[in-house]
Amino acid sequence: MSLHLFQQNPLQEAFVALRRDLIHEDGPHISTMRNYRFAIMQYDPSDEFDLRGEVQRLTADLVANGWMVLSISLQTLLLDRVRAQGLEWVDRVVQMEERMAGIEPERGLNYLKSKLWPLIEGPDGIAADCSRLIGEYADRHPDTVDRTVAFIGRAGALYPFIRSSALLRHLDGRTRNVPVVLLYPGERRGVAGLSFMGILNPDNDYRPRIYP
Repeated sequence: MSLHLFQQNPLQEAFVALRRDLIHEDGPHISTMRNYRFAIMQYDPSDEFDLRGEVQRLTADLVANGWMVLSISLQTLLLDRVRAQGLEWVDRVVQMEERMAGIEPERGLNYLKSKLWPLIEGPDGIAADCSRLIGEYADRHPDTVDRTVAFIGRAGALYPFIRSSALLRHLDGRTRNVPVVLLYPGERRGVAGLSFMGILNPDNDYRPRIYP
């Protein structure tokens, strides 16, 4: 059998490195900064389903080795916040967005941004929901916090309403020191620059380690 069948692609190599750093004998080493347990797993948006497969495999592996894994869907959190506004609010926003888009598509998008941005941005937005879920999980499993990791995924649902760098910034200090890995659909630009979905201008405001 030819050797190339056993070679790993970049995404698989990145997850091998992440696993190694998570289960380090001296504790999680996913960051070069002390007491800053955040990392970013960058992947091409077209590899979304491959990414989910790798997350499932890593999760199964970690659980088999005594780890607790918390999966947080940003898409679910966004929809929960929208539903919380009530059906009347949703219908009104949808109708106005369609009317604006009928005049000019960009106007419709800008209107939608103006309505969704206050719901998800800032320390009381989506970041607060992530922090709450991690805190509740830690409260339910206090004896395994040192062997717990949180994967935050489905970030594409937030495009183009919020930058993920803002999400991580507002999460800093609010995760009970649980390692957090943001699954980031986008492109890497330079050493520490990331373009959300490969469309937005590169954002260099990232402190976490970026895999691969």
